[in-house]
Amino acid sequence: MSRGTSYAVNRMSTSGAGVYQHHGGGVDNDDDDLRQEYDTMERWLDEHPEFVHDYFARKARKSMVDGWLIAHALSGADNLSTSSASSNSRTSSGANTPVRKISAQEFERGGILNPIISTVDGLPTFLGPSASSTPTQAKCRRRSKSELKALDEKELMHELVMDICNDLDVTSLCFKILQNLCILLNADRCSLFLVKGTGEKYLASKLFDVTCDSEFETVSDREDEIRIPLGTGIAGYVAKMGEVVNIPDAYQDPRFNNEIDLRMSYKTRSILGMPIKDSEGEVIGVAQAINKISVKDEPFDEHDEKVFASYLAFCGIGLKNAQLYERSLLENRRNQVLLDLARVIFEEQSNVAYLIHKIMMHTQSLLQCERCQVLLVEDASKALFSQVYDLQASDFDNDDSYNREGVNEPRFPLNIGITGYVAATGEILNIPDAYADPRFDPEVDKGTDFHTRAILCMPIKNVNGKVIGVSQLVNKIDGTTFNKNDENLFEAFAIFCGMGISNTQMYETAVRAVAKQRVALEVMSYHAIAPEEDALKLKKVSIPSSQHFNLLDYKFCDFNLDDDNTLKATIRMFLDLDLIENFKIDYEIFCRWMLSVKKNYRNVTYHNWRHAFNVTQTMFCMLKTGQMNNILTDVERLALMVGCLSHDLDHRGTNNQFQHKTMSPIAELYGTSTMEHHHFDQCIMILSTKGSDIFRNLSQEAYEQVIVLLESAILATDLALYFRYRGQFFQLVKGDNPDWTNDDNRNLLRSMMMTASDVAAITKPWEIQRKVASLVASEFFEQGDLEKEKLKVKPIAMMDREQIDKLPDLQVGFIDDICMPVYEAISRVSPRLSPLLEGCQQNRSNWLMESRAVNKRLDEKKVENTDKDKDEDKEKNEEEGKEKANEDVGKEKEKEEEEEMELEEDEDTVVENVNVSYISAESHKSGRGSAGARDGCSSSYSEVDAKPKMSASDNT
Repeated sequence: MSRGTSYAVNRMSTSGAGVYQHHGGGVDNDDDDLRQEYDTMERWLDEHPEFVHDYFARKARKSMVDGWLIAHALSGADNLSTSSASSNSRTSSGANTPVRKISAQEFERGGILNPIISTVDGLPTFLGPSASSTPTQAKCRRRSKSELKALDEKELMHELVMDICNDLDVTSLCFKILQNLCILLNADRCSLFLVKGTGEKYLASKLFDVTCDSEFETVSDREDEIRIPLGTGIAGYVAKMGEVVNIPDAYQDPRFNNEIDLRMSYKTRSILGMPIKDSEGEVIGVAQAINKISVKDEPFDEHDEKVFASYLAFCGIGLKNAQLYERSLLENRRNQVLLDLARVIFEEQSNVAYLIHKIMMHTQSLLQCERCQVLLVEDASKALFSQVYDLQASDFDNDDSYNREGVNEPRFPLNIGITGYVAATGEILNIPDAYADPRFDPEVDKGTDFHTRAILCMPIKNVNGKVIGVSQLVNKIDGTTFNKNDENLFEAFAIFCGMGISNTQMYETAVRAVAKQRVALEVMSYHAIAPEEDALKLKKVSIPSSQHFNLLDYKFCDFNLDDDNTLKATIRMFLDLDLIENFKIDYEIFCRWMLSVKKNYRNVTYHNWRHAFNVTQTMFCMLKTGQMNNILTDVERLALMVGCLSHDLDHRGTNNQFQHKTMSPIAELYGTSTMEHHHFDQCIMILSTKGSDIFRNLSQEAYEQVIVLLESAILATDLALYFRYRGQFFQLVKGDNPDWTNDDNRNLLRSMMMTASDVAAITKPWEIQRKVASLVASEFFEQGDLEKEKLKVKPIAMMDREQIDKLPDLQVGFIDDICMPVYEAISRVSPRLSPLLEGCQQNRSNWLMESRAVNKRLDEKKVENTDKDKDEDKEKNEEEGKEKANEDVGKEKEKEEEEEMELEEDEDTVVENVNVSYISAESHKSGRGSAGARDGCSSSYSEVDAKPKMSASDNT
């Protein structure tokens, strides 16, 4: 028996190795009859596909179906089928994850893509059986060996080239190449080695010693792989040098290793080795032909070399295409795995430990490592690993029961060991020998049965690039080191892991924030709700009638009522409207609710409990005195009364614009009607708290209806909404007999009633209106002061206390723009509401008179200031005239003095001339010497200098 045949028969007994599989044990290597029986059985199954289908449908297990799907989806690629068979993850789920942006038009270049299908476990995938994935050898019948040998050399070359040109499966293609080489070169057997490796390259082969009679299933099922470093042996030399080697006697060549011959009892004589190159001339493999079959055992000659080179030229192209196709399948498969991981991540975001465990299971099953670890960095300290998750291959379970929750929290420093280095630097570490790395601590293996060999450590980063943890793989199961492909795939896993962990941590943070919010809400509710003792006390108090409080009068004033009486008056309004009885409101709960509402109004200048009470009284008066209760239902009346009393809850004394300008938390919660939404939320908070839930006895339908009406009522107090909808209401009431059965019309009516109640202070008697206007102005001025202080802006006139004189004009404008139109409109709905309009008109006249009086005072003051300015200007002009006159007198005096000075200078000149002439004459007469003359001249000048006028007079 030949060495190749013996090896193939030995491999037949391996579990799962092709069709020669025996469930009761291994197949006897020497039992040819049993093998023949298997061949006969397989042929019978091929001839009876109906039986095979029926048997498969009844007997097939889930693992067999998944294996079939994967095998067909991956076109029978050996590497992928091996990986998927050994993987315990859900390998057939997911779809393509694009690594770059791509349009649908680009996909059309490759024809129609596969539709999405479901695997047996119901998960989606784009990978499915297709005609292109069927192995080529199953499509067309190859000619027999005798038929091929009958062809001449050119026809044989053409036939063998055509045989390999359409095969894109690397293993199948290599097998065909070797069998064809045996025929072409008349060789006993051939081997083919492929160049592999990213850094240090090597030759690898599962197809060696292939003969013309070898079976593809037998050869392709070999699990072990021969690896030869470049430059080692004959094949290594050919790969490294790229040269042809023709050895007539192998035992005479020092590169030949005869160990295989001794082990297989085979005699290698001649060897012809040649490199396989791609289109760029790069060596991608080595083909070897062994022992040329001839009568005299002749070696391979030069003609064989030419034939060998010619055929390998075509083989290089086909092999390169097959490798590119296999790489595309690998990329597709990797995308499938990553999408499966993404599905896992986004399916589970409620618990970090649960998510990490599922990620580790997928990582370990795909990369086939003995241990997988994930270490999370403590966010608070930034210097500790707070959590460590560890999964060993022995812990791996394939029943989809990811229930491992045990997380260790050693809390060791971040700068220790390999993981600490990766966490600190953010670098990737691929360590082939852990014990040779000084950063590795051998103590971790002591006391355990585990021995650390290779380590692949990767940082886990969030979307901002911040390191939030470290993921570490230890020891590949096959004993090799982690390669570049492992790094690339693990890096993608780390990216998805970072996204998942970051999102889950954010989710957990949000959950904790919600929990804190609930606790805070409970605390706030406890302190916001009035004490039960106060409710019991109020419950026992007798409630006077509406006439006692004058509640049915539009001119009602609360100035003479204290807070206790306002509470009693509020109770009376609800009693007179029969709301407590009709809705079965517990009286004690109602008292506590009302006290709680009062408690939740802040002590601001105007928008406080008193304002809410007055708005409620106006609504009550409109319902009773104005007979609006004849139009509205009990539920609507309840919503309006509760809405009026709650419409300004927790008002801060500032308007919506101020909230947005200061970017307050309330403004971040609500985009429009900011404070009104806040008032409604506060109202619901009180109504939902046990002990103040006055709606507790309402039916579900009634409760939902009253809540909707209540929200609409409170939001209607936003004047922006009033301006938006009042045009429709004005148009509605101008017609004859408006249809109040229409829901939209009723909604408009309730909104206008809320606005009319909210601004009803403008309808009160003049003395009340002036006081209320002063309160409103004071609150506005306080907001204006805040705008000056915080926002450094000048407030509008309405809120600028420096422009208080404009208050009457502003009030007139407020009445004309807002109040008068709404009161005119609702007066058309019910004539009994006309007192509101009349009060508004009267106050407009009063404010107009006030405005005229203020303007008159301002004008008088302006005239007075003008006269004063004129007097000041006159005095100023007179003073300027006097100053000018004085200046002129001074100038005349200066001029006179200058003239006198000039005259004196002239006189001095005359005296000097006279003295000089006199002295000269006397000197000449007396005959005195020069000394006497000098003395006389000196004396005369001295006198003139001392007393110029006298000297001049005397001389004259």
